Amino acid sequence: MSFKRLTLLLLATSLASGCSSLLPNNDGQAAAASPMDSEEVMMATGDEDFKASVAAGSDNNSRTDARLDDAISPELQARAKDARTKLDEPVAQEKSTGANDDLWQRLRSGFALDHSVDNGRVQAQLDWYTSHPRYINRVVDRGSRYLYYILEQAEERDLPTEFALLPIVESAFDPFAYSHGRAAGLWQFIPSTAKYFGLTESWWHDDRRDVIKATNAAFTYLERLTNRFDGNYMLALASYNAGGGTISSAMRQNRNAGKSTDFWSLALPRETRHYVPKLIALAKIFDNPEAYNIELPSLKNQPYFEVVKTGSQLDLAQAARLAEVDINEIYLLNPSYNRWATTPEGPHRLLVPKKNADTFREALARFPKEQRVSWQDYRVKAGDNLGAIALKFSTTPSVIKQANNLDSDLIRIGQQLLIPSATKDSDAYALSQPQRLKRTQNRERDGTKVQYTVRSGDTFWEIARDHDVSVRQVAAWNGMAPGDPLIPGKELVIWSQTTDRTIANRASSRDNMVRRVGYRVRSGDSLHAIANKFAVNVRDIASWNDLNTDRYLQPGQSLVLYVDVRNSP
Repeated sequence: MSFKRLTLLLLATSLASGCSSLLPNNDGQAAAASPMDSEEVMMATGDEDFKASVAAGSDNNSRTDARLDDAISPELQARAKDARTKLDEPVAQEKSTGANDDLWQRLRSGFALDHSVDNGRVQAQLDWYTSHPRYINRVVDRGSRYLYYILEQAEERDLPTEFALLPIVESAFDPFAYSHGRAAGLWQFIPSTAKYFGLTESWWHDDRRDVIKATNAAFTYLERLTNRFDGNYMLALASYNAGGGTISSAMRQNRNAGKSTDFWSLALPRETRHYVPKLIALAKIFDNPEAYNIELPSLKNQPYFEVVKTGSQLDLAQAARLAEVDINEIYLLNPSYNRWATTPEGPHRLLVPKKNADTFREALARFPKEQRVSWQDYRVKAGDNLGAIALKFSTTPSVIKQANNLDSDLIRIGQQLLIPSATKDSDAYALSQPQRLKRTQNRERDGTKVQYTVRSGDTFWEIARDHDVSVRQVAAWNGMAPGDPLIPGKELVIWSQTTDRTIANRASSRDNMVRRVGYRVRSGDSLHAIANKFAVNVRDIASWNDLNTDRYLQPGQSLVLYVDVRNSP
């Protein structure tokens, strides 16, 4: 085929697919690729760890040592445990004086889901919540900083106000929550969905943890899912967890079998089957707590925080001092920041407690701009490069280039560089990403603690196999998800279950014996069959490819396998 004919064919195909995307579609299935069409179940952090903490009678914050996003730098994590516990401390509030002053009454006035549903899955959740009333108290304490804003946004969009309770199901109102499926923040956005809805991330920040941006993105997503399923809120909620494509497929199967297509009748992944009932059970309790012998903590119908424009980058320790609040409060209201300062590019704003907003504005106006971020002078030495200098000062080459108006990575001996740096020592920034990671890595566990430096070509599976542990364990111990990239030079902590000699033997042999293999799924294939064929584990295949084992493989689907050539077919 000539190049001209091939070009015309590709153009015609493109135009055809573009036109077809404008046509209506059954089951709310849009043709254009988007999160609305996804068939990927979002593996959220959820509230199971938090439930376990409550059930065990612990007053400690169970999420202190929970998985954290590896984007938050390793040198700032020592006091994270104490700081993160602040989430569970009740926010000081005066007693509500009437219905108009009660946030719960306002929440109830916008309820729109059917709370009368009689279903065993809802009842199972109700039974647990009512037998553990401390759970409700603690989760309200966590959400008290954010609920007013979230409720306000639901109302502005005319969405059911039950949706304001969704972060309980997603993250137990932990703004730093990070799941093994790489979902982050109150609303547990995975990277691809976050990008689709305009949530950005950099060395300095991750919008998935931004209270305002992530809330707005979540409600935009829920709004579109509601429209996709003709105003059916239950299907929209299920799609937020399982993907619109998953729900559309289940509806189509039921329709072909002559069955109902309501949420309760669909064959859905296990997580999704329990996801919506959790929210319904919570809504029933918040709607009528007396009926379940639960007393909700008082929450006033007024904003907890206010947005203050800073005008430029600002050290968070300086911000806390100027606002006269604890730095942990600054991090809990601004959890998107990975480092010790706001982003250089903006938006230049901070959330601060409303009662401190005027104090902060006035102090900031008097504070010299050149002191808002501390700088260090550095003279380039022989053998230096931007990467090495960045590593020395816990920053990145791009940040140094930007601060010094460099057009390239070239630097010369004797050149003077300005390096942005924190005004306080690392312990002062207890909730920054480095501090949280350090706390996670330093927690005592079973086994022998091993410091491992990632080498080129390493995989989670190989490292885990060498130490007789699981992929998920290695990832969790280092604040990562199994699908995160392993960068050569990165330091990992592993709680090894094997001997030094065994580790050495395995590490030396795997370089020659393990190969990365691409495999295309054939008709009739299953994870079990593929695992048996290549002498690997089903869980490993799922981890390498970020698969949900509850879902079927599709013919033509591409998989990555790490196969020991001695056992391969």
